[in-house]
Amino acid sequence: MKVEVWSDFACPFCYIGKRRFEQGLEKFAHKDRVEVIFKSYQLEPHSPKVVDKDIYTVLSEKQGVSYEQAKGFTQQITQQAKELGLEYNFDDMVLTNTFAAHRLSHYAKQQGKMYEMMERILKAYFTDSVNISDYDVLTKLATEVGFDEKEVQAILTEGKYSEDVQNDMKQAVQIGVRGVPFFVFNQKYAVSGAQAGEAFLEVLEKVWEEEQGQQPLQVLNSDNDDTKGANCADGACNI
Repeated sequence: MKVEVWSDFACPFCYIGKRRFEQGLEKFAHKDRVEVIFKSYQLEPHSPKVVDKDIYTVLSEKQGVSYEQAKGFTQQITQQAKELGLEYNFDDMVLTNTFAAHRLSHYAKQQGKMYEMMERILKAYFTDSVNISDYDVLTKLATEVGFDEKEVQAILTEGKYSEDVQNDMKQAVQIGVRGVPFFVFNQKYAVSGAQAGEAFLEVLEKVWEEEQGQQPLQVLNSDNDDTKGANCADGACNI
């Protein structure tokens, strides 16, 4: 079974959704037969590498709420993350463009270590509060996963894997992805948002039982809305 996961490193629900999916997968009897592939998605593709505002200011401006309301919202997300063993540091978060980080993930995919690289970059952004568009930072993270420093530097400097990132985002548009995380199971069923582990387990079992059938893509447990601008709510970050 193939599970494709569209996500962005800047989406707090993507890290939470990854953990909840892992919870469901761990209980799945055929977990060793599941291939997980991460797909690139940018909520803010035109975001600069240096953002001179903190996350609370950005959220308050985009959602039309007060600074304190935005802060309260992130506290709720922090609690959700904590329940999964994740530490979120919104106060020190370094807002930036995620394109280079996505390029690095595609290099890691080619080397068979995409899962490990995704995990490390997500932790770097939400827990370690580092700039994941900085090539030196990304190189350091990649060496921690086991990659060669000079090779990674060359890949980042030369702009390699840019087309792979863009192709993933084009595919997201084609299949109707409007928010992340977005999980597609065997190109048959889709789950939108950071649903509970049991919900993911239910879909895994359903897809496994119906693996020989052919049906149009169906979105399950979708809580997305049509809000304009990057907006995190109800377990998903929306465009």
